[in-house]
Amino acid sequence: MKAGSTAVLALAGAVVAAFAAAGNAALAADISAGRGKAILCQACHGIDGLSKVPEAPNIAGQTESYLATQLRAFRAGTRVNETMSVVTSTLSDTDVDNLAAYFSAIEIRIVKVPGGQ
Repeated sequence: MKAGSTAVLALAGAVVAAFAAAGNAALAADISAGRGKAILCQACHGIDGLSKVPEAPNIAGQTESYLATQLRAFRAGTRVNETMSVVTSTLSDTDVDNLAAYFSAIEIRIVKVPGGQ
């Protein structure tokens, strides 16, 4: 095997290992536990992640990393919203991961308006 081929194989192995590690982190989150914890979110975001009030965004189907980052930002105070700051102050890192896994797992489908083109 040539030296260049060895380097390519080593790089490929590193990429596979990185993806496996990322996949294991996602597997560590518990979607079912997140659904149970989502009771905290239902008044504004709905248990289904679809907003119930105009001021709250839809969070269903957002990426897991985005949701976890935003929840941690609210909890740390680097992103401020009176309601979210109160709610997130009670969340552990595990709760954040589980909520992010749950809301990101909700499938959103976009369909044409009946009669539309």
